[in-house]
Amino acid sequence: MAECGASGSGSSGDSLDKSITLPPDEIFRNLENAKRFAIDIGGSLTKLAYYSTVQHKVAKVRSFDHAGKDTERDHEPPYEISVQEEITARLHFIKFENTYIEACLDFIKDHLVNTETKVIQATGGGAYKFKDLIEEKLQLKVDKEDVMTCLIKGCNFVLKNIPHEAFVYQKDADPEFRFQTNHPHIFPYLLVNIGSGVSIVKVETEDRFEWVGGSSIGGGTFWGLGALLTKTKKFDELLHLASRGQHSNVDMLVRDVYGGAHQTLGLSGNLIASSFGKSATADQEFSKEDMAKSLLHMISNDIGQLACLHARLHSLDRVYFGGFFIRGHPVTMRTITYSINFFSKGEVQALFLRHEGYLGAIGAFLKGAEQDNPNQYSWGENYAGSSGLMSTSPELGPAQRARSGTFDLLEMDRLERPLVNLPLLLDPPSYVPDTVDLTDDALARKYWLTCFEEALDGVVKRAVASQPDSVDAAERAEKFRQKYWNKLQTLRQQPFAYGTLTVRSLLDTREHCLNEFNFPDPYSKVKQRENGVALRCFPGVVRSLDALGWEERQLALVKGLLAGNVFDWGARAVSDTGLILCPSLSFSERPWLVDSYSKWLQRLKGPPHKCALIFADNSGIDIILGVFPFVRELLLRGTEVILACNSGPALNDVTHSESLIVAERIAGMDPVVHSALREERLLLVQTGSSSPCLDLSRLDKGLAALVRERGADLVVIEGMGRAVHTNYHAALRCESLKLAVVKNAWLAERLGGRLFSVIFKYEVPAE
Repeated sequence: MAECGASGSGSSGDSLDKSITLPPDEIFRNLENAKRFAIDIGGSLTKLAYYSTVQHKVAKVRSFDHAGKDTERDHEPPYEISVQEEITARLHFIKFENTYIEACLDFIKDHLVNTETKVIQATGGGAYKFKDLIEEKLQLKVDKEDVMTCLIKGCNFVLKNIPHEAFVYQKDADPEFRFQTNHPHIFPYLLVNIGSGVSIVKVETEDRFEWVGGSSIGGGTFWGLGALLTKTKKFDELLHLASRGQHSNVDMLVRDVYGGAHQTLGLSGNLIASSFGKSATADQEFSKEDMAKSLLHMISNDIGQLACLHARLHSLDRVYFGGFFIRGHPVTMRTITYSINFFSKGEVQALFLRHEGYLGAIGAFLKGAEQDNPNQYSWGENYAGSSGLMSTSPELGPAQRARSGTFDLLEMDRLERPLVNLPLLLDPPSYVPDTVDLTDDALARKYWLTCFEEALDGVVKRAVASQPDSVDAAERAEKFRQKYWNKLQTLRQQPFAYGTLTVRSLLDTREHCLNEFNFPDPYSKVKQRENGVALRCFPGVVRSLDALGWEERQLALVKGLLAGNVFDWGARAVSDTGLILCPSLSFSERPWLVDSYSKWLQRLKGPPHKCALIFADNSGIDIILGVFPFVRELLLRGTEVILACNSGPALNDVTHSESLIVAERIAGMDPVVHSALREERLLLVQTGSSSPCLDLSRLDKGLAALVRERGADLVVIEGMGRAVHTNYHAALRCESLKLAVVKNAWLAERLGGRLFSVIFKYEVPAE
């Protein structure tokens, strides 16, 4: 663990600057914009939270003012793009040992220029111990908050806002970490918070909880006794010693007491009969590693048994473990899990949290921010600014174990609108958006990480090209490259760092890193150009379709959707083959790789759907020559249509603001679309997402309300990211169409096909 150059004698911010492993401005980011602080000081660790505003660039689109102009000029783009500054809210969480508190407070004081900040919310025992120091250093008033209230608020917050926050740990499983999906019903549960001591709380609702027990034997005990036994003063070093030890050299096991007779008693010989039992009689020195391992087992087993007893007493089957004692350490989690399983006979589940150490700080922040109604918003983890969960496995080198050196970071961005489940999900608690778990599938993980590494040069070039007038674009793009490359290397070693590793999370991390260095929409110019070209083709495509017989037209519409889906500058295969598409692109003869088309055609001969929800994919040919003709046909059948597009940019996906302009231009050419927009039979809405993939458990609340209000009975999901990487197995309560062209040769082979294979999956829910 890196030294911080601070002691109890009040060192300056300069010493902090020289000694930590990350530059201070990468730790205390956006400090000059800090609006509110909260701090949770335990017996050994300080967790600082602050809310700040972040100014970043966004690409805005708007229609040209055509007053007095010829609007049909062939080469005029369909809209103009402007890059504007936008301010968004961000939560920062920083964790460090109490040893460094004075240096950190000094640094904050030196860089805190916002005089609006008058109060700091504080929780934990240190809120009392360090109250005078904080007020003196920061010139802020300290408001102390109840520890239990803060813990519960923090736990509820992360469980609701961070997908894959909770996980089960099984050492002998592959993978060892199994992450839980966002559960819409998180109550009731038992929270066991392991700080210096242990607190056990039964949580029944957002505001109703009860402290039901605890213990003085916790993380402080491990650290204190460990220091006495091993002369090791640092917590992480003590954990590292434990990971290399053999507890059976120190502990008395059942086989040591009973010999071979333990089998006749129905007991495992490996069970611990007495922690440290051998040390009383053995005439030998014990290694630091063995003693640390024995101590860790003793305390973890004790906590696990206590938690299990309280869970059984209160009829609860889920126990979340919080506090910074666990720290993602495999031996600790394995021992607690084993203890819970042993004493509950498998009926109680032990769940750990990726951000276990931040619960109190998050809760204190929320208490101080109640006037801003933070719970009215949804928040998302910013992968670009977060350290991620790291294993302290001894097999890993020191650099891989070091997390962020002395500091551990979490950042969360406030999303514009609340996100909720799609009401049409068949069983929200069991919904998993991602088709392949790369944490689980080593071969797929190796392929996709390499794929994203190899694509990095192209992304950097496109980012620079998207800002030709910027003098520092190349410099920022190089910083983006380095940051994303480092994230990919971390994920090679620690695929579980940000939860379940998927193609979606790799794409989202890349988008976060691009935004970090002010590349909000590298594809904006490409989309503008392709939308312009496709709009000029639209009238001819519609005339061709209208000239076909009914059955021919249905197949042509589907092929149009698929053709548009192939055209994707984000797909390596498309650019490698130099594929040039036209609306008449014909696919290989049916049957396709996945082919329910005949079943779909038969359904179309029946009554019209009441309302179709369509998730659109790419700009240009896809949205204009694929999706809109399909939408137009549904409208002519008497089906209302909700067209959902991304709220923010990702790759060359069409955004909601772009779709509004495209729809306006199409309405000017087509009376069917024109009247449908006017009569609100065609509604354009945003998904709440800025991802090339689609998570149906985190959609814009307004979209969900509209789906209920209009009684949507058909969901159409198109595109490889939305229908193959995610939602391929998604079960819905209504009919669904999932269609895509597989533009990745490796994935096509995995699915049993070849490059440009067609997926056409029509599903009807079981009665």
